[in-house]
Amino acid sequence: MSIHIGAKPGEIAETVLMPGDPLRAKWAAETFLDDPVCINEVRGMLGFTGTWKGRRVTIQGSGMGMPSLSIYANELIRDYGAKTLIRIGSCGAMQESVALRDIVIGMACTAMSTPSLGFFKELSFAPCADYGLLRAAADAAAARGTPTHVGNIYSADVFYDERPDLNEQMTRHGVLAVEMEAAELYTVAARFGCRALAILTVSDHLLRGEALPSADRQTSFGDMVEIALEAAFS
Repeated sequence: MSIHIGAKPGEIAETVLMPGDPLRAKWAAETFLDDPVCINEVRGMLGFTGTWKGRRVTIQGSGMGMPSLSIYANELIRDYGAKTLIRIGSCGAMQESVALRDIVIGMACTAMSTPSLGFFKELSFAPCADYGLLRAAADAAAARGTPTHVGNIYSADVFYDERPDLNEQMTRHGVLAVEMEAAELYTVAARFGCRALAILTVSDHLLRGEALPSADRQTSFGDMVEIALEAAFS
């Protein structure tokens, strides 16, 4: 048991999928895992452990934003021995070539700051995904015929952004999409020698002003979860 996770020793698998929304963790566990058991309810941040094709998997909510994600990633690795952490979440497209419901896989992350910024002082650390996971996820997406984009993503500190000039520069430099957690996940995983990847479903489009209706968001995320599971065990 850690400060923010109430699971007992052995209740968390080495492979952890991390949606931001705890209710999405519940949905994913009940939809894709066999015999899921709730192993965490602390602060309402639900976590479940079950099996997928005979392999143990934990799906643990991480909350919104990098500070919250950092807490859960650190404790999952340090206190429970997690080895593979895959973020499954939504993102906002920043390129015309990316459409609603497409999958974005984060090869690297751009960020103005992260909770780990103080570790590096004057160094500009470049958070990047585990290559083996990234390749396996891209292959799994291709096999499913799911429209998928692999490249740089932006991990934002704020949801209600008022910097159109910054967004314009990221679009100009090929950043695929914006989300709020991956840069810190990649940094924490690198610190502890673990594998990490962000697989995201496009729920909004910054350039077109489009957005999935809330009722469609959950049902559109199934491909992302299955790609994450296939990548984790490839």
